Amino acid sequence: MRILLVCIIAGLSLGAFAQDDGVEAKIEAAMAADIRTEAEVARDRNRKPVETLAFFRLSDNMRVLELLPGGGWYTKLLAPVLKENGELYIAIGTNNVEQNLLPQPGFDHINVLDIGVATERTGPFRTNFIPEFDFGVSDLDLAVTFRNLHNFTPAGRANMNAAVFAALKSGGLYGIIDHSLRHMEPMTRENRRRVDVVQIIKEVQAAGFQLVDYSDLHYRPDDELRYEVGRATVTGNTDRFTLLFRKP
Repeated sequence: MRILLVCIIAGLSLGAFAQDDGVEAKIEAAMAADIRTEAEVARDRNRKPVETLAFFRLSDNMRVLELLPGGGWYTKLLAPVLKENGELYIAIGTNNVEQNLLPQPGFDHINVLDIGVATERTGPFRTNFIPEFDFGVSDLDLAVTFRNLHNFTPAGRANMNAAVFAALKSGGLYGIIDHSLRHMEPMTRENRRRVDVVQIIKEVQAAGFQLVDYSDLHYRPDDELRYEVGRATVTGNTDRFTLLFRKP
């Protein structure tokens, strides 16, 4: 009986993290779209979007918030998946996506959130602080951010995490990926775009979230955690932690 119970629990756990075939097909279709550049396609092998979004439990009927979308690498995948049954919101650092992606056919349904405050480069090594703010939406299913939290001060991240917590529904998920910093290593000019996974976990938990799981999808044993992530010998092969949290 005990063995049977363990097997049932294991089966339920595996099922929770399996990507729905329909969602996987939509992600793969978005990956094959003409709008993606050769440089974006070249990053697929490294970034593993199908597996990553499965770990974040993406479903095509979710209301999803992407923080700091940058050039829109993930936006180009999330938007087509969510177009028919879900909703996609983007916030903070959205200029590139607004100017270059939203005017393109099939992307005008993306919702841009104006949070009413600006980031300030007042932290060590020009890291960003962001004041307290609200996204102005609620009951979201999922929030995600990819390699961005390292750019913010602890106080700025605290304000961002609090805003994400307020925007999610009970049971809503928060997925985070970032470049790994050696634990407890002081910030320097060389490591400033890395962040300590233990620090991030503690900060997100302090906002009220529960840690659900972590993944080694983006573990890179040959990244010595010593160098600036933009160096030619490191870029595209940084060790990154992948975390999933839940709002109780």
